[in-house]
Amino acid sequence: MTRLSHAPTVKMSAPDLLRDLDLADEELHYLLRLASDVKRSPREYASALAGKSIALLFEKPSLRTRLTIELAIKQLGGDSLSLEGPIGVREPLKDIARNLDRWVNGIVARVFSQTTIEGLAEWSSVPVINALSDLFHPCQALADMQTIRERFGELDGLKLAFVGDGNNVAHSLMLTALRLGMDFALGCPRGYLPNPDIVAQAEGLAAVSGASLVVTHDAAQAVSGAHAVYADVWTSMGQEQEAVIRRRAFHEYQVNDALFGLARPDAVFMHCLPAKRGEEVSDAIMECGRSVVFDQAENRLHAQKALLLMML
Repeated sequence: MTRLSHAPTVKMSAPDLLRDLDLADEELHYLLRLASDVKRSPREYASALAGKSIALLFEKPSLRTRLTIELAIKQLGGDSLSLEGPIGVREPLKDIARNLDRWVNGIVARVFSQTTIEGLAEWSSVPVINALSDLFHPCQALADMQTIRERFGELDGLKLAFVGDGNNVAHSLMLTALRLGMDFALGCPRGYLPNPDIVAQAEGLAAVSGASLVVTHDAAQAVSGAHAVYADVWTSMGQEQEAVIRRRAFHEYQVNDALFGLARPDAVFMHCLPAKRGEEVSDAIMECGRSVVFDQAENRLHAQKALLLMML
């Protein structure tokens, strides 16, 4: 693979990463190449963000997002400042955004609502990165594509199957995979389909790339012939009161030996973590030799480094 300069030659055309489609196709392909180079040669980028300060806002608890983004900034030579708690309660969101605009070079936010991310971008001139909202999780999808690329080489023509809730992770994976030429299948229960507007966008992307999009209530159909099988928790943060109902609705969607056996013999199992072993995935699948969940977690660091380099 061609070595990239430590100074990115492609800078994002959009000022922010609020949703996955803020990355143009060329930028998406370049980011994945850059992430691989950063992973291979981290020292070449050790001072790339020297003198830069980035604010990290966390409405939701975090392990992987928080630590990997803090490490990414530090290992690129920058500084980070973290704030926890609700945004826009103690003082208006637009005031918070305009204060941060005067102090830092970028904002990374993990929030409950997409409107919060969009408000931060509206009222600040520095780049804003969506580190998770109710609609999208673009940083996770980037790391996942890097992980699949490492395992299989090329992404074009592969099949990614997501089993479970049509949630923010499913949205981002759907949009990103289809643009990269990957077939995408989602198997989910009735009442838990993905956002119809996002599905419409995905159908348009599939028409351009030639990849296929399947949304079905049949988990077996979704997983059949897949190169990668992906699961996420049935009950996300903020949905705890629905846990019992969701367990009943999703009980046939567990990724276990029987369901995973319908994928290709060389298929990998993926999960964005944290996992509820015994619910959306069996312990045996989590621990099997084809599980790449911790590769995904590691690649959060490298993919986010590439994103910061392109934006800042």
